[in-house]
Amino acid sequence: MTIPSHTVQMSMIHAVAVNLDSGSGTACIIYYDDARPASEAIAANPSARLVTLNLPNPCVKTTSENSIELFSSNTGMAVKSGTATWARLFNGAGQAVIDLDIGVEIQLDNPNVVLGSTLKLDAIFLEPE
Repeated sequence: MTIPSHTVQMSMIHAVAVNLDSGSGTACIIYYDDARPASEAIAANPSARLVTLNLPNPCVKTTSENSIELFSSNTGMAVKSGTATWARLFNGAGQAVIDLDIGVEIQLDNPNVVLGSTLKLDAIFLEPE
């Protein structure tokens, strides 16, 4: 597989960050406790949703030569208990942008979510691989 240069990878990440603010709503990230679908084009199982974390608009806080930092998410309340296995990032238009594996692309202190608990992402960085 061909890997783009760092500059091109950062341009791609910047395009993703800009896309997050498109639409009339706000971007969000939703944690799920089931198997990740093969692509973002496949709808997520709504019964596997654990928590929704909304991002402010605009969501980009800072840009550096190696990453883009997003503002912290708002606090979300868990709608069920489970272990977060993957997450989907949606833009402000409600379109799926990217799916992320917990423990790989997203690092959480604890992937176990308890019904009624509150969660928040304090630090969100988009970085090239």
